[in-house]
Amino acid sequence: MDAQMAEISEAGCYAALTHGHLQVQEIMDRVRSPQAGAIVLFAGTTRDNFAGKPVRELQYSAYTPMALKTMLSICRDVLARHGLKSIAMIHRLGTVPIGEESILIAVSAPHRQAAWRAGEEALEDCKKHVEVWKREEFEGEGGVWRANRDGLPGQKVNKDEDEHH
Repeated sequence: MDAQMAEISEAGCYAALTHGHLQVQEIMDRVRSPQAGAIVLFAGTTRDNFAGKPVRELQYSAYTPMALKTMLSICRDVLARHGLKSIAMIHRLGTVPIGEESILIAVSAPHRQAAWRAGEEALEDCKKHVEVWKREEFEGEGGVWRANRDGLPGQKVNKDEDEHH
């Protein structure tokens, strides 16, 4: 295991947090199965704007022990509900520059419909429940800490404030 990575797994389920770059091929290989007719991969990337404001980068932090347990629980639930062969999710922590991946979720299933549904459900559950927070750093101004959910208001942070609340 990479010194910058924390991971947890059990039959058909894998969850990890890392400060390193995310590797698409590695996560797809984790879910590959001869019984699977489909692998669906979601890659969430840092975009260059939020609500019309130019974003410089995102910074992610987590309560790692709890986040891993929550991620594994989501994997278990989605695996069982959709009859998957396997599911894996990995979230990047620290600074994630524009255009780079912050999360990868891969699922394998006998048929594509289940894989599509499971991938989306896993992402939404991850964003809703996992103990990961992001700080959006904007060009020319301070950052905003927010829960790792789409569109929710954040708390403005001045540039001179301590980055580690």
